[in-house]
Amino acid sequence: MRTASADQSLASHLGAAERSSKNHAEACDHEQMLGQYIPLLYHYNMLQDTDRVGAFFAAIELLVRPGMHVLELGGGTGILSSFAARQGAHVSCVERNPELVRSASRFIQVNGLEGKISLINADAARYVPSAPVDIVICEMLHVGLLREKQANVIAAFKRNYTQVHGPTLPVFIPEASILMAQPIHQSFDFAGYIAPVPMFQAPLLDQPRTTPLGALSPYANIAYNDFIPLEFNIHQRVRSIANGTVNALRFVTQNVLGIDMEKQQAITWPNQCLVLPVETPFDVVAGQEIDMSFAYIAGGTIDSVSESMKLSS
Repeated sequence: MRTASADQSLASHLGAAERSSKNHAEACDHEQMLGQYIPLLYHYNMLQDTDRVGAFFAAIELLVRPGMHVLELGGGTGILSSFAARQGAHVSCVERNPELVRSASRFIQVNGLEGKISLINADAARYVPSAPVDIVICEMLHVGLLREKQANVIAAFKRNYTQVHGPTLPVFIPEASILMAQPIHQSFDFAGYIAPVPMFQAPLLDQPRTTPLGALSPYANIAYNDFIPLEFNIHQRVRSIANGTVNALRFVTQNVLGIDMEKQQAITWPNQCLVLPVETPFDVVAGQEIDMSFAYIAGGTIDSVSESMKLSS
């Protein structure tokens, strides 16, 4: 016969097991939603993004030389690795998602690049090459370094790499990311129905339904060969540039993929802009100061930014 205390103990163990299982499932869902686990279907948009592909092609063509050892972290379909291979480099392409490894293997064969690209099914945040590398390509970029694991993976890679190969780091593509934010008035009118929802915009500052009300304000300049912050706790004061009603904050990210010193020109690629509505819109006049604060972790959710946002005049 079981006692009441035994029943309570069993219930406690079952409850703990259920919570553990739920937390594990949520972690797996988050990891597979984006992180390093982007499904093949999503790669169509990346492959057809001519600005993205063209910018990375230009940076790789500029920086990669025959005989170099190039490592790609989070290789996906292998397209960026293919650019390095066609420059005459020996390429190691690390991809965590087994589905993508199988697909990339087929694509590499179709493109006649077998023997030039080594595919490695591994966690990019834990992988350490057996020999030093010249260049690391990593494109896990998302506006604000949210959702995807760019900052986390490169920070972990540098820590692991230097423990094995010493303090000299390879060149990173991209070299840097500049994170910016801007108070705006955004039209949330959809056929007469007002719905202030988070939205993405094409990476163009001039948008027909968006009115900038503050200057675009950088809040982090990240060089990938230097210290990489994994937490952002931002409090800035910006000056209004026009009269209007602040009802949203726009996040803008510009990535510097490489610098052509001969032409004195940077090769850049911007992420999509992110517009997040504020809970309580407020009026401003030109010249008035706007207090702007938000906090999140690198690779974190968009909701976490929305929940932390505070804007006031």
